[in-house]
Formats: sequence, structure tokens, C-alpha cells
Amino acid sequence: MKNALSLAVLSALAVSAGTARAAQTVYHAADAPETTPVVYIGNIKPAMDQGTWLHGIFNQLEGRYAPGGTDFRWDGEAWFGGDYNKIWLKSEGTLEKGRLSDGDHELLYTRSISSYWNLQGGVRMDLDDGPTRTWGAFGIEGLALYEFEFEATAYLSDRGRFAARVEGSYDFLLTNRLILQPQAEFNFYTKSDAGRQAGAGLSDVDAGLRLRYELWRKFAPYVAVTYSGYLTQARRIARDQHDDTGSVRFSLGVRSWF
Repeated sequence: MKNALSLAVLSALAVSAGTARAAQTVYHAADAPETTPVVYIGNIKPAMDQGTWLHGIFNQLEGRYAPGGTDFRWDGEAWFGGDYNKIWLKSEGTLEKGRLSDGDHELLYTRSISSYWNLQGGVRMDLDDGPTRTWGAFGIEGLALYEFEFEATAYLSDRGRFAARVEGSYDFLLTNRLILQPQAEFNFYTKSDAGRQAGAGLSDVDAGLRLRYELWRKFAPYVAVTYSGYLTQARRIARDQHDDTGSVRFSLGVRSWF
């Protein structure tokens, strides 16, 4: 009888001790509750953990081949900053028969307004072998539906003229490394500028279909078919200056980022 009573007491103590241990929640370091709630500015979740970073990319670094001669084209950008505020530098241009044209360089302040969109404002300079023009710039860039890259910018020049640019591209993943990218850029002006071969209205277009293979994620050679040409009044200006009004070219290039 005494032994049975002792066993009952020991069993009751063991059960109560196990219940007490089960009631104590054990947290690992990764999922322990935080004492201070996380607050996101504008409900935009950070992508880079509030750090400051420097990134850059050459979307186009290519030679455009044609029977009349070969052009070299670049289109790149770099940015420095955090999740919400960045300084953005853009540059593009064409080297044609030893002459630099279409030189467009922009220095912008960028502010994130959502997880996928940024507002941009700053200065653009048309700087090449032609007349120099200075513009104020304000626009929006980001990812539209289905991750379509889109950019639209309005410009006001130091000569009181207005202009606009719309750009877009999309990546079709044929495999994890083989990617087909259609791309187009359109430029609009309110007044013609013969010195810059810019015509009122829809002035010019630069478009291409590029097939790239990512040897590494930061380095991807590609082949492309590209078209660059003037439209409407700009075509007439180019013709009067005995310049090429537009052509389709086979291109080889590299896309790289850091």
C-alpha cells in the first residue's frame, strides 16, 4: 500500500513538471518576437535592408553593322543610395563614323513611391558633337503589369521648349539563361531643332530585338536586330542635311551590371 502511494505521488509530480515545461514557449533566434514593431515608410518594404549601395548596368553596349558602316551604341545607368532615396546617373549615345551623336546624359534624384515605382527629377544635358542643350527632367520609372519595364520622362529646355521620352522593354525567359528582349524608345518634341535633328511631334525611334545568353548573371553577350530612325519633320531635317533617315541593322553586344 505504501509503495503504491509513493508511485502515485511520483507520477503526479512527473506529469505536473512536464505540463510546466510544455507551457514554456521556446523561441529560436530567427523567430523570436520583436519588442519594437517594424515600421515601413509609405508601407514600402525595403529591398536592401536600409543600406546604402552602388549599382550600375550597361543595358546596351553594342556594335550595329550595316553595309554603309558600323556604329557603336551604348546605353547605361548607375545609382547610389538606399531603398527610398537614390542619386541616378544615365548616359546614352552613338559613335558613328568618328562622330558622337545622340549624346544624352542625365543626373536625377529618385524617390521610391511604391514597391515597383520611382519618381525621378533632375537635369539632362545633350552633350556630343552637336549643339549642347540643357533640360530639366521629371518622370516615373518602374515595373508595370507582368514586370514590363517602363519609363516616361518630361523635359523643359533652357530655350523654353518641351520634350518627352517613353521607353519600354520586356524579358521573355526562353530558359533560365537564354532571354529574348524586345525594347523601344520614342522621343517627342514640341518644336523642331535642326541643330539636334529633332522634329516637332514624334521625332525619332530606337528599337531592337535582343537575344542574350547569361554566361554569368552579371555578363550576357547578345545578338540583335535593331532599328534607329527619324520620323515626320525630323526625317525631312535629316534628309536636308544629307544624313541617314533610318536603317535596320544586325548588332552584337554585351549586357553587364555591377
